Amino acid sequence: MSRSLMKSVLTIGANTMVSRVLGFIRDIILARTFGASALADAFFVAFRIPNLFRRLFGEGAFAQAFVPVLGEYKATRSEQDTRAFIDDVTGWLGLAVFGVTLLGMLTAPWVVMLIAPGFSDTPDKFALTVDLLRITFPYLFFISLTALAGGILNTYGKFSVPAFTPVFLNLSMILAALVLAPWLGNPALGVAWGVFLGGLVQLLFQIPFLLQIRRLPRPRLRRRDPGVAKVLKLMGPAIFGSSVAQINLFLSTILASFLASGSVAYLYYSDRLVEFPLGVFGVALGTVILPTLSEQQATHDQERFNGTLDWALRLVVIIGIPATVGLLILGEPMLISLFRYGAFDMHAVAMSQMSLIGYGLGIVPIIAVRVLAPAFYARQNTRTPVKIGIIALFANMLFSVMLVWPLAHAGLALATTLAAAVNASLLYRTLRRMQVYTPLPGWGRMVFSVLLASLVMGGLLYLAQGNASQWLALAMPQRLLWLLGLVALGAGAFFAAGWLLNISELKALKQLSKRKRGNG
Repeated sequence: MSRSLMKSVLTIGANTMVSRVLGFIRDIILARTFGASALADAFFVAFRIPNLFRRLFGEGAFAQAFVPVLGEYKATRSEQDTRAFIDDVTGWLGLAVFGVTLLGMLTAPWVVMLIAPGFSDTPDKFALTVDLLRITFPYLFFISLTALAGGILNTYGKFSVPAFTPVFLNLSMILAALVLAPWLGNPALGVAWGVFLGGLVQLLFQIPFLLQIRRLPRPRLRRRDPGVAKVLKLMGPAIFGSSVAQINLFLSTILASFLASGSVAYLYYSDRLVEFPLGVFGVALGTVILPTLSEQQATHDQERFNGTLDWALRLVVIIGIPATVGLLILGEPMLISLFRYGAFDMHAVAMSQMSLIGYGLGIVPIIAVRVLAPAFYARQNTRTPVKIGIIALFANMLFSVMLVWPLAHAGLALATTLAAAVNASLLYRTLRRMQVYTPLPGWGRMVFSVLLASLVMGGLLYLAQGNASQWLALAMPQRLLWLLGLVALGAGAFFAAGWLLNISELKALKQLSKRKRGNG
């Protein structure tokens, strides 16, 4: 089972990496165009708002409620009942997100006032954010239905298609920034239309694959499907529980809107670097284990359920710790290589590096939450993660207020990390207390070996990274080649040290990746 799961994780991770690389190209273009200016702040706030609602209605809460119920239907009900359930869910979800989208566009000034109240002191910045939000808000409608399609495909084992789909958003934004933005005059308006088109293309891309498995929804609004009622019941609490991280991010945005101009952009660019390991590995792992745990729960196979969860948590440590060390050491070279062009100057690099440290320390707890929370959702228990999420939310508010004044935007990033640590630790303790999860033998030795291998990797990277003046003297291709060389050096050093330290999970990962390349 673990080999099959690992293969799925690698497949999703590979497809997601393509999207993330394109995302970095997109951000290089945005950094060159916007820098860390008021224009950047306006666009990032307008883009972030539909992304919050995407978490509410899209792949966040919806997937956590929909996938376990669909897995139950797939395992225990007829094909006709399963198709009817999918049709009904599609109809009600489409109606709900259409209403929210329309309302959001009509009330855009009040939404901006709520999310970024500090912008009201600069009327031009506020007005531009409102205009951008009205363009980007329909992205919510498209991406929510895309998430529905992705949930169906994941449940039927078609993991690679949903993982590749975000590529089209990045391509749309890149083309919009390069082609449409100069024609419109205001680059922010051009990129906003790229977001709109990206959402539409992502939805259209899923349709042929739904036809292949004969699960293309035919939306309807029947009221008596018990599966829909169960999804709505589970989704209510999950809406809050899955959105804790996004709500924390918005609290940071509200406070950052009162700080020096550019603070929202500093947080955005540093968050983008942290999102690379979170997206490539964290999303892949969370995507795979939810339907797997749901199936094991439906068949009451608690031994395999425990084994799957233990395997996933070990991967959190094995990947998360070296990713954290590498990101913290290579933060400045990464920021210079990817963003230090055009309007993005060294001051912006230094400010973004400060928040990168705060966010980077949260890689392990954030990925852990993405593993631990599905253990509850697979059991159709959304209330417990919500209760814990509320505690984490208030912890984030407290940490943010305590840290924003002495550390400015970096304090907001660190508060997000501390809140994630609270969330992960409480989820873990609750699973242990409920006797849902019992760690298998070998954890102590594995953690010690991973820490030691990460220390070896970190030492080599520190000696090989050079200094800022050396990086600034290079052109973009040379910077990127050096950066890729450092990443390869770090990965090679960690794997070599892990092999010598006999980390069995790492050896299995390496062997499987070799076999996958050979088959490809």
